[in-house]
Amino acid sequence: MIRVLVVDDHPIVRAGIVGLLDTESDVEVVGEAASGEEAVSLATELEPAVVLMDLRMPGIGGVEATGRIVRLDGPRVLVFTTYEDDDQILAAIEAGASGYLVKAAPAEELAAGVRAVAAGQTVLAPSIAAQLVARASTPRKAAPELTPREHEILALVAAGLSNPAIAERLFIGESTVKTHLIHVFEKLNVGDRTRAVTRAMELGILN
Repeated sequence: MIRVLVVDDHPIVRAGIVGLLDTESDVEVVGEAASGEEAVSLATELEPAVVLMDLRMPGIGGVEATGRIVRLDGPRVLVFTTYEDDDQILAAIEAGASGYLVKAAPAEELAAGVRAVAAGQTVLAPSIAAQLVARASTPRKAAPELTPREHEILALVAAGLSNPAIAERLFIGESTVKTHLIHVFEKLNVGDRTRAVTRAMELGILN
């Protein structure tokens, strides 16, 4: 079962999200939080696999709460919000969120996103990915040069494949995949897979 903590300051919205997830046989909602502080506290106490995080809440917001939860080195954060502002998106991803979905998404997209994030994959709503691509089309500094293999692996990460799946697809060892990704992180000056993908989109390396 995928243990999920739902974070949203609107009780009705929160109840609706819980109701949707409760219909999934492989998902268990283990807690609900109405603020960033409560989210951090419950994430520490309940050790969920995925924290479904709203952004704008009283007290510390979703971005700061995301950063604190990611530093627990256990739960992964999937932002689920109505906001599609560029700065909010990048701030959440830079804080360590593993994905970003909007509340207008179909129910099946939410469930699929939870499963993907729990499996270590990156999830971006199509509208969010489109914004990052548009942002990438603005004037920018020269992008760092990736090797063909690094680009190939990063593209597969963007497609949602895990390291083992990439290794199997390319007929290489998982350790080799990790080594290439370390080089990609260094070139893009990022610290994780999600930010590598969004940074590559910003720079026009991926589209």
